[in-house]
Amino acid sequence: MKKFPLTLLLTALATVCSAAQPPAPYGPVPTEPQLRWQRMEWYAFMHFGINTYTDREWGYGNEDISLFNPTKFNADKVVATLKEAGMPAFIYTAKHHDGWCAWPTKTTKHNITRTPYKKGKGDIVRAWSKAAAKHGMKFGVYLSPWDRNHAEYGRPGYQKAYMQQITELLTNYGPIFEIWFDGANGGDGWYGGAQEKRNIGDAATYYRFPEVVAAIRKLQPQCIIWGAEMYGDVHWGGSEKGFVKYPCRNVTKNREGKDIWNPLEADTTINRRGWFWHPNQQTAVKPPKQLMQIYMDSVGRGANLILNIAPNRDGELDAADVASLLTFGKARRELLAKDYALHAAAQADETRGNDPAYGAEKLTDGDIETYWSPNDGTTTGTLELTLPQPETFDIVRLREQIRLGQRVRRFRIEVWQDGAWQTADAEGQSIGNQVMRQLPAPVTTDRLRVVITESDACPCLSEISLLRMPLVGDAPAVAQDSPLPAHWQQREQGVNITEFTQETSVGSIAVTPRKDGTLAGMVNRFRLEASDDGHSWHTVLETELGNLRANPIEQRVSLPAPVKAKFFRFTPTGTLEPGDIRVGGLKLYEK
Repeated sequence: MKKFPLTLLLTALATVCSAAQPPAPYGPVPTEPQLRWQRMEWYAFMHFGINTYTDREWGYGNEDISLFNPTKFNADKVVATLKEAGMPAFIYTAKHHDGWCAWPTKTTKHNITRTPYKKGKGDIVRAWSKAAAKHGMKFGVYLSPWDRNHAEYGRPGYQKAYMQQITELLTNYGPIFEIWFDGANGGDGWYGGAQEKRNIGDAATYYRFPEVVAAIRKLQPQCIIWGAEMYGDVHWGGSEKGFVKYPCRNVTKNREGKDIWNPLEADTTINRRGWFWHPNQQTAVKPPKQLMQIYMDSVGRGANLILNIAPNRDGELDAADVASLLTFGKARRELLAKDYALHAAAQADETRGNDPAYGAEKLTDGDIETYWSPNDGTTTGTLELTLPQPETFDIVRLREQIRLGQRVRRFRIEVWQDGAWQTADAEGQSIGNQVMRQLPAPVTTDRLRVVITESDACPCLSEISLLRMPLVGDAPAVAQDSPLPAHWQQREQGVNITEFTQETSVGSIAVTPRKDGTLAGMVNRFRLEASDDGHSWHTVLETELGNLRANPIEQRVSLPAPVKAKFFRFTPTGTLEPGDIRVGGLKLYEK
């Protein structure tokens, strides 16, 4: 039998005996799919369907689906662009509220087999799925619960059809990383020709979301479920402008009032015109600087960001959208490329059981799974980093080990300047998966402190990073599309008439909803008429403005064909909720 020196045995025994036990999880914690999802940070949305051809955001359900024929559609090319931007995944709108299905579903005839695309043999969902696999990206699907085309919507027959659609998508198209259920539920629709308003009452009850979620868990256990009336895994960030409020908490309550881990996803579109592609939208693309701010106000606050970029009627991405996306993607890579705190010396005022496994050096070791923690009962802490040399940075990124829950409530950041500790940021109120705190101005120093002043349980921090915001360039300039000099006069409540000095060609109208955020009286339907003399009128456009509850922004709608006239009359025909009719602004454009 081999013998060991007594001193070596005693040292080994002391090491085993002094090893601290890990902290117990605090409150709800993420599942493994939720954890992987949160670490993705951002990915793309792609709205592409019959609305692309009708210049609408929300189709009514009676659209001529023979319009769908993207002659230049190349899924590989589009997905390669998303990958070049640095996106790890994308979600496609397989069915929007209009009910048209972009795959050969057996649940309705209102699908891609009734279109000219590939003579009815096409499958857009499969094309995206194959392209995602080819480029090593994850693929997800959006499936609207509301269906303005289906004759059985609002009745038991639709419940069966909807569950079958979910099953088809999760069975026939490989791994689905996320399935997205929108929150629009019921209202006016075609409904197989009934053309009526149908209400469904409680959405979770009508759509049978508990059963739906259970079925998804069985079909694809790793799939993240968005929404589903809080039966899913993640939920909406609260606006369609791409930001979440800070502090951002991952724990919320389900429908039964129980605390659950249910993080937020922020969503917005790269183009100000809407979620689907619209004519002349090249002038409305968000510049890279704005996209970076959106990223900081979502991912930088602990949420995920889903950024929409919509193919046009040819099935391609507009050059202006691509330019802005790729410029931002490059800037994001530059932001994350250099962590000045990596492998920096770190110390804490307390370490759990004096065990190096929970020491401050874990904050700068580049391993997201290791973490610093003090003893149970300690809910504050001071963490100090010393860099090999002074560095200039303006962003401090912090991460908690969320496998153990979200704990930190308040913290501040201090930097060593002019021989003393100076407070650089005193407003930190949550960390969670991550938080990026941008300092008021870049600082140059070799010492930094993070002071945790309040935590629900002993803090467990896995990372402190020091980053520098790059100079973000703008996409190539696009000539702005100016509105015609139309002077509107109100003749009666909501009805506005403009008179041009001479016959003028009008190709589109932009409507801004009331600007005070009030839904009562907010116009969501209107009629535009034209006249040569101001007495005899003919209708040139009658349409609906979709998605105003979630995103009350200016919407520009193209006329079926340009119209030449001297007079134009705008008449509201519907509002989101009863009330005095209000419109924030009207503009006419030549194109």
